[in-house]
Amino acid sequence: MKISTWNVNSLTARLAHVLDWLAANPVDVLCLQELKMTDDKFPLEALKAAGYEAAAFGQKTYNGVAILSRTPMREVVKNIVGFEDEHSRVIAATVDGPAGPVRVMNGYFVNGQEPGSEKFAYKMRWLDGLQAYVRAEMAAHPQLVLLGDFNIAPEDQDSFDPEGLRDTIHHTKEEREHFRQLLALGLTDSFRMFEQAPKSYSWWDYRMLGYQKNRGLRIDHILVSEALKPQVKGCSIDRVPRKWEKPSDHAPVTVELNS
Repeated sequence: MKISTWNVNSLTARLAHVLDWLAANPVDVLCLQELKMTDDKFPLEALKAAGYEAAAFGQKTYNGVAILSRTPMREVVKNIVGFEDEHSRVIAATVDGPAGPVRVMNGYFVNGQEPGSEKFAYKMRWLDGLQAYVRAEMAAHPQLVLLGDFNIAPEDQDSFDPEGLRDTIHHTKEEREHFRQLLALGLTDSFRMFEQAPKSYSWWDYRMLGYQKNRGLRIDHILVSEALKPQVKGCSIDRVPRKWEKPSDHAPVTVELNS
């Protein structure tokens, strides 16, 4: 079973990229972030023709998340239970995996803008709410995957310039502590379960030849619960779509599970 995450930075602009990528990489589940469309604009028919069911949680202009699955989904829940939020940032669903049901939680984490701002304070509140929600979901669903655009580079090795960017957004002690608290719930960063090439990133700025110079960050993550950890056979970042014409600034990340 392969489960992927991809911030497409507008599904309207990148639908062809998603369909092309799925044709070449027929993963079982693909979680998308930054749809930037309302639910009535979501391309259900195009995705169904590609072999996928979809559950979407859209929003006009910004945000928006979706889960695409080759098999039926159930228990679909939108947003963080117990946290009042006007933004469409989280969607969860249960799918059948190689060793039973898997709870898939897809999040477009708050960016936060800059430390000390109101948006950063919102990010901290949002992460508190998420942590409580994930704890409850893990109690109900032992086999759980939390994935998406976290907007956090958890370690220095996840940034092209850890010293120059220290304590800036995505690199702050507060954000990294929240990431560690998620791991402390019993989750594991699947990418770091394996030896990876140095300077492996999932996002590159459009400006200043960010991709060409590999000035990137690893901010797209796939965390797995203890029950799933023995099933993880690999996790990789696919840089190919970042080379396409008018790409998303993020690359897909995929985890492979075997029973």
